[in-house]
Formats: sequence, structure tokens, C-alpha cells
Amino acid sequence: MDSQNLLTTVLLVIIGLVIFIPIIFAIAFYLLDRKQKQHSILRNFPVLGRVRYLTEKIGPELRQYLFDDDNKGKPFSREEFLHIVLPGKYLGSVIGFGSKRNFEEAGFYIRNATFTKQVEEMQADQSNPVKTQKYVIDHDELFSRKEHTVPVDAKPWLLTDENAVVLGPNCREPFHVKGMFGQSAMSYGALGRNAITALSTGIGQVPGSWMNTGEGGVSPHHLKGGADLIVQIGSGLFGFRTPEGEFNIEKVKEKAAIPQVKAFELKLAQGAKTRGGHVEGEKVTPEIAEIRGVEVGKTINSPNRFRQFDDFPTLFNFVDDIREAGGLPVGIKIVLGSPEDADSLARYMAESGQSPDFITIDGGEGGTGATYQELADSVGLPLHTALPLLQDALVRYGVRDRVKIIASGKVITADKAAIILALGADLINIARGFMISVGCIMAQKCHTNECPAGVATTNPKLQNGLIVDEKKYRVSNYILNLREGLYRVAAAAGIDSPTKFSKEHIVYKDELGRVYSIDELQKKSVAQHSLV
Repeated sequence: MDSQNLLTTVLLVIIGLVIFIPIIFAIAFYLLDRKQKQHSILRNFPVLGRVRYLTEKIGPELRQYLFDDDNKGKPFSREEFLHIVLPGKYLGSVIGFGSKRNFEEAGFYIRNATFTKQVEEMQADQSNPVKTQKYVIDHDELFSRKEHTVPVDAKPWLLTDENAVVLGPNCREPFHVKGMFGQSAMSYGALGRNAITALSTGIGQVPGSWMNTGEGGVSPHHLKGGADLIVQIGSGLFGFRTPEGEFNIEKVKEKAAIPQVKAFELKLAQGAKTRGGHVEGEKVTPEIAEIRGVEVGKTINSPNRFRQFDDFPTLFNFVDDIREAGGLPVGIKIVLGSPEDADSLARYMAESGQSPDFITIDGGEGGTGATYQELADSVGLPLHTALPLLQDALVRYGVRDRVKIIASGKVITADKAAIILALGADLINIARGFMISVGCIMAQKCHTNECPAGVATTNPKLQNGLIVDEKKYRVSNYILNLREGLYRVAAAAGIDSPTKFSKEHIVYKDELGRVYSIDELQKKSVAQHSLV
């Protein structure tokens, strides 16, 4: 057989395979689908029904990358996603042409001052530049892209000592905070080893920020990067329990002796799940089980609330016990459900003289590694509503000066942070923003242990895709960009430090273009509530 005949034969075989193999599979699927009794669509429309299920399966990816516009995706839009990724890679957030915000929608706006502050007028501590790395693009074409990293000495944009936010000033060891952004609670178990290590290292490289351990206890990976830690104690008491599952105050003393541990936080609730935490059994490795004091491979469900207290008197006595044992500031993490919740908390603080050192308020829009739809969608007020309620209640009862407020709930950019600070917060917690900075692509598989980016998984194979020595710089850059951006917004508002944001610095514009101060907006809200 000559070469021409051989080539013809090969082509005919290939064409035959391309045509007949799909036909064979289609016939097989047709016969199987007609006989099965589970899916009516497949039984009535064999083969075609499989096309439907295929498109349904890949629908989320198609919408995320092809069909959703830049501002419509949930939980975060493509535009919001890029506001995290690009500063993390390139240590910058400059855009061209104009904003993609829909200015016809209602929303908060920051009041720009007639006479803004100059950069040299800003009260910022720039004395110790941060050594980091950023990417530089060599070329970016349709089918070819090349970039490389370069070392950078970046400005830290820290608060001055005079403006530092102090948690627990009357504690034996107060926590002085000079950066206004920290990582919200994410436990080892919800996130994997490499993700926790990259976050710890990245945060540790930019002094002034902090890392909340989440309710899974203090792991070696939290400690590895040298970041300041707020250690969370959840209702499951992981890392703080006896073998019988009871609270062990000696564990508080043990953790407080670790130099990186700066404060404790009691988690009463979380925005996406106003109940106890949940970790699937396949995530519970031997190491995680040892840290938490639970069984390997067994699904963990924390109690809906602490069994150690069930009202304000017993709660605050518990806070006092932990503060006395550890000598560190102690806070509570809450989700508000009504104005009455804020009122009762503030009133008890005023009447009893007791209080936590800080209150972490999480909005109902907050994220989680695992929860239930009905809790995530409808239980707990969103942050823009809840925070002013808490702020006003604490001021009304004269106890605002006793506590600092740390706010969280989809606050991922400096302008959004400025609005939250103006509504009453002292500091900002971020969770999903930090997840995205270490590689999360919003696959929404956190609860399955199948996170394709190796972030929310303890699967060794998937975790190995996350390179700590590369992602740690993205974490550092994200923080640095947030800090600089916040100072930039403060200067535009005419104040020399972001600690000076107040409700006078923001307004609310409704759909008709009418503008309200925060006081006017709250009065309008109260009036409408009374009419209802």
C-alpha cells in the first residue's frame, strides 16, 4: 500500500470513528434512558434529556465567565472579584475611562470635601516599608501572555501611634491595632493547610493587621506566618475543651501565653449561619481532629449556642472569666435581628457595668464554608442596617466608649470600608476577600472538600495546587492596597486619618436622586416602621 492509499485509509477510519462512535453512544443512552424510572425527562426524551442535564451542570460556569455582566454576579460580581485579584497581583487599583457602578440605583456615597487633604497632611506611619513582590506584565495578547515578579518596598500605610485602635485598654495586655483591616474568622478545617499558611504569612508580612482563627482552634499553620491572632471560641469549644467536651479554662491560659495571640472572641453567631458551625467529615483529618478534640472523619456540628450561658448575665460573667484567666481583650461576635436586640445588649451593659472589650458584628450577607440556604438568605439583618442600630444603641445608653466595633459582611474594597467606618465601625473584618486573594475562584464548593483552587479543602492533592510562597504576597498586596485606598478616600473626604470617618462623611441617594444624611435616613426609616 502506497503512502497515498495509507493516508486515505487513515482519514476514512478517523471519519468513521467521529461519526459512528457518537451514534453508538447515543443508541446506548437511548436504550438505557427509556428503561430507567428515576428521571421523567430522560425517559420521555432520551439523549436530548442528557443534553439538558449537561447544560444545567455547566450552567454556573457559563454564567460566571460568559453571560453574567460585570456587575450582576452573586455572591460577588466579576467586577468585585477583580477588585481583589488585581491589587493582589499588581499592587495597584488604577482604572481607565470610568466607573461601572450603576449610579441610578440607590446607595451610599462618600461626601467629598471642597478642600481635600494633601498626601503630606495625612497622619500615616510610613516608617517601616513592607518588602513584597508584585507582577509586571511583559506582554498580553490574545493567545500569549507573559509576566514576571519584581521585589517592591511598599509603604505600609499604618495608623500613627496616637490614632491606633486599642482593644481592651484596661486589660493586662491591651491589643494596639495600627491597620484597620484584618482577616475574619476562618478555621483550619474550613480552609486547608496551605491556604491558612499563605494567609498567616501574608498578614504577618504587613504588621498592623490580624488574623482570626475561626472556631476550629489555634493550628500550627495559623502560627507559622507570625501574624497577630484573635482566637475565636465557638459553641463547640474546639481547642478549649476537656476530653469530655466541657469548657477548660486552663486552655485559655495556655493560648494566652502564645505571643502571637492578642485577643479572644466568643462566637455567638455568624452572618451566614446564626447557629453552630458545620464541617463535613471528609474534611476532618487526623491533625484537625487532634487540634479540635474530635473524632477523625466524623462530621462536626457545633451546638446552636454555648451551653455555658443563656442570658446576658451569664454571658458577661463568662467574658469576665476568660479576660481574667488570659489577661487579654475578649469580644463577642453577634448578628442582629432587630433594633430590640441592639437595645437590650446596650441597656444591660449600662445597667450592669459589664461589657466585652469589642463587638464583632457580622451582617446577614456574610459568608461561610457550610450552611443552609434558609439561614443564609433570610436570618439576620445585613450589615448596613445592623451596624447603625448597634452604634446608636451603644451611644444612646452611654456605653459606646467601652467597646470597639469590628464589622464584617462583604466589605472588600476601601470605599465600602470607608462607608462602614462612617456608620460606626472601628475596624473591618474580611473573609472572602482574603480567600480570593489566595486563589478562590468562587466555585462555591467550600462544603464539599472539592475546592478546585485548593483553598477550602483538606484534600492533599487539591491543596498542593496552592503555592504558599506565591500567594502570600498577594495577601500582603491586597492589605496594602486596601490601606492606601482608605487613606486616599479619607483625604478626598477632608480628614487626615481614616479613624475620623463619621456619619457626617456619607450620604444616601435614593432611586429618584434624593439625598439624605444618615440622621435623616434613620428618621425616615423609623417613621416608615411606625406606620407599618
